[in-house]
Amino acid sequence: MDFDSYARRLWAGRADAYEHGFARLTVHAVGALLDAAAVGTGPGVVAGAALARGARVTAVDAEPSMAEAAARNVPGLDVRVAVLAELRRVLRPGGRLALTCWNDPAPPVLGIAREAIDAAGVTWPPDVPVAPFHPYSSPGAFAGLLAAAGFAETAAQLLAWEHRTDPEQWWDVYRSSVGSAGAVIARQDDATIERIRTEFGRLATRYDTGDGEIALPAVAVLATGIRP
Repeated sequence: MDFDSYARRLWAGRADAYEHGFARLTVHAVGALLDAAAVGTGPGVVAGAALARGARVTAVDAEPSMAEAAARNVPGLDVRVAVLAELRRVLRPGGRLALTCWNDPAPPVLGIAREAIDAAGVTWPPDVPVAPFHPYSSPGAFAGLLAAAGFAETAAQLLAWEHRTDPEQWWDVYRSSVGSAGAVIARQDDATIERIRTEFGRLATRYDTGDGEIALPAVAVLATGIRP
């Protein structure tokens, strides 16, 4: 299965779980993303912030439940189910594109679940494809990708922050089958899941803040370019 088809199946119907987990993580990048271009949607976090800045926003997402979540969270938002292919073609001349992706290797905020799976002795399923953006998950490679696609004045930077969360709540995100690691965990029997959970808890202690939370390092790459 190609990654695009896999990702669509992976995220189908996962908007609520994403909203209560990963959306709280990605909100840290909203300000920088809007400073770069003022676009976006998902469950409406970026779109709502763009509206608050006075932007005229049309929010799109390929997954219907994400579009529904955005409409629910931002009343009156123009939300459409669509796929953003051929970004350069649809962008107006002089328009600015801004994209983010996770840095590679995966920061602890994402990698802790995969590390727990490996520590529990669970083999990663061969039918779970590798995301195609990993080779471009560095500032130089990401900016180069935009330049090769015909964008001008390309630039990229790393965004780093710590995601503070309750370790049990972060485990619950993966138990809700969010992301590839969550999907792999969901395939296991109860005994194996408990073994993964034990490893997850052990690994989480490295990021303990002393007040019942953990502070997981997160790193993303923000790239921008202008259509000539």
